[in-house]
Amino acid sequence: MRLGLVGSVLAGLGVAAGAFGAHGLRDRLDAGSIATFETAVRYQLVHSLALVVAAQRAANAPAARFAGYAFGVGILLFSGSLYALALGAPHAVGFVTPLGGLSFIVGWALLAASFRTG
Repeated sequence: MRLGLVGSVLAGLGVAAGAFGAHGLRDRLDAGSIATFETAVRYQLVHSLALVVAAQRAANAPAARFAGYAFGVGILLFSGSLYALALGAPHAVGFVTPLGGLSFIVGWALLAASFRTG
């Protein structure tokens, strides 16, 4: 059940990141960067919960385990790149963001498949 632990930790970190963005960055970043940061938080929280669901299903549906991995990679690539961009990373970092989005889509497809097979 390591996936469940990872998902839970990532969800908690998402809450912390949201609080940091709302209270610690409001006066330091422009509106566009705040919006980017908030998008990263939102996707991290949603997909952390999806990762926990995948972890719950993984024992009986192997596709769910792979869905959990895909959600974790997606959080790292998608949310991670958006956090970096919001905080001033070079625009080239943004080339990673769509790969994270693709990973989320793969995760959802695998989670759907887990309901069909397990």
